[in-house]
Amino acid sequence: MISVQNLSKIYGNTKVLNIESLEIPKGETFGLVGNNGAGKTTLFSLLLDLIEASSGSITVDGENVAKSEHWKSKVSAFIDENFLIGYLTPEEYFYFIGELRNQKKEQIDSFLRQFADFFNGEILNGKKYIRDLSKGNMKKVGIVGALIGEPDIIVLDEPFANLDPTTQIKLKKLIKDWSQKEQITFLISSHDLAHTTEVCNRIVAINKGIIVKDIQTNSETLQELENYFASQVVI
Repeated sequence: MISVQNLSKIYGNTKVLNIESLEIPKGETFGLVGNNGAGKTTLFSLLLDLIEASSGSITVDGENVAKSEHWKSKVSAFIDENFLIGYLTPEEYFYFIGELRNQKKEQIDSFLRQFADFFNGEILNGKKYIRDLSKGNMKKVGIVGALIGEPDIIVLDEPFANLDPTTQIKLKKLIKDWSQKEQITFLISSHDLAHTTEVCNRIVAINKGIIVKDIQTNSETLQELENYFASQVVI
């Protein structure tokens, strides 16, 4: 479904991303891990056509994301708070996203009921603007907003950050449940190796923009990743 070929991104004299080839099939829960500055967010930004590649391409179902608009109906994402609209309430934001994805207000109301436990009574009917929510609650709004319309591909950057332990557990269950629906493809970037290996069936580690590991998740994956990143510590 997603194909990356000869992809690079250069800022000034620094090549921050350099991926020769990467294929992500439909239905995969794909985890992307790496230290700060490794190129994780750059890769997701290129996939979403938020920035321009220096060379190479990313295609979704054969469509080059930099040259076509048709793929956008298949892809949804929450990268950070900039994806939100701070002067809207959560309900207004959900209705806005729903309208973009041809969902009626009644459909959104019905859709949101399944997230009552995830919201924990803190999101809906609070009469707060999104900008006044905590970082964790903003993240809840962004994640659920990305699920509206049941897109084929859902991109989440650092979804576990700013969430309390209980909500992290709920989010892991949510991702696992949704990944089994009609072969939805998840792309998840995170610094949290334990959470990522728990929910993803494939992990790719990048360092300085280059893929250094590509692992089908198994019982030894977390230890393998921990050993790798421990070896990167500079004393």
